[in-house]
Amino acid sequence: MALPSVWSEMRVGILFLSVLGLLSARLVGAGQDSGSVIPAESRPCVDCHAFEFMQRALQDLRKTAYSLDTR
Repeated sequence: MALPSVWSEMRVGILFLSVLGLLSARLVGAGQDSGSVIPAESRPCVDCHAFEFMQRALQDLRKTAYSLDTR
C-alpha cells in the first residue's frame, strides 16, 4: 500500500516543479525584454548591414588580389 502513495506524491512533486519552472522562465524572459528596446527608426535595416558587409568583403578581396599581383 505504500507504493501508490509514493507514486502520487512523486506525480504531485513533478507537476509542482514543472509549474514552478515555467513560471520562473516566464518571469526571467519578461525581465530581459524591458528597458533595452531600440526604436526601429534608429536601427539600420538588415539590407544596410548586408550591404556594408559585402562592401567590406569586396575591399578585402581587392586588397588580397592586389597583394597577390604584386608578388
